[in-house]
Amino acid sequence: MTIDILFEDNHVLAVVKPPGIPSQEDETRDPDMLTLLKDDLKLRYDKPGNVFLGLVHRLDRPVGGAMVFAKTSKAASRLSEAVRSRNFGKTYMCIVQGTPAKRTATLKHYIRKDAKRNLAVVFDSPAAEAKEAILDYTVMATVQGFSLLAVKLHTGRTHQIRAQLAHIGCPLVGDSKYGAVKRKDIADVQLWSTSVSFPHPVTKETLTFRSLPERNAAWGWWTIEELEAASTVFIADSPTRGR
Repeated sequence: MTIDILFEDNHVLAVVKPPGIPSQEDETRDPDMLTLLKDDLKLRYDKPGNVFLGLVHRLDRPVGGAMVFAKTSKAASRLSEAVRSRNFGKTYMCIVQGTPAKRTATLKHYIRKDAKRNLAVVFDSPAAEAKEAILDYTVMATVQGFSLLAVKLHTGRTHQIRAQLAHIGCPLVGDSKYGAVKRKDIADVQLWSTSVSFPHPVTKETLTFRSLPERNAAWGWWTIEELEAASTVFIADSPTRGR
């Protein structure tokens, strides 16, 4: 399997995760990003024994796009702290059924993970065991009852984008788990990690890595210019690398 590398140095590895691959090994035992990249590093650098690679953040299995891994334990610790302190920016684009009532808005809900059903339960006000979930969105374009949204996450809750947008009546295309109409022509949830931005764990330089989906499935409903515009709405002024 070929995985696009956006950036690599001695501390950080930024790649494009293909849709349909788990971020790390799960109960299916299907090939996962962490294992695939460890095997690749071992092969490319002819490393004996085990290869260290730290999982900094996760993308849901159906979701593709920019993803970052740490190549040393020190980098893993510092990047994990950046995530915890909300100094790790994450932006996405998605395609939803319908159109949100407001063109641009901040959504604030409370999410509780239902582990038995692998679902995020959304509440409008604080609830037992529910954690605050905040995101910004902007409607970029609409066509035939569907909308292309740019999204910025402020928190990283289970299925957050999928659950919050479904809660306001706009489930993501392909996401039958959260109420979207099933389609034979679309297998994956139409959600893409367009950028990740963070301070380099050693140099402290702000790095931003971008990715766009291929224009297949529902992504093909939009022009490349519309996808480009959606991918840059929430990116702050900072050095940008990748594609």
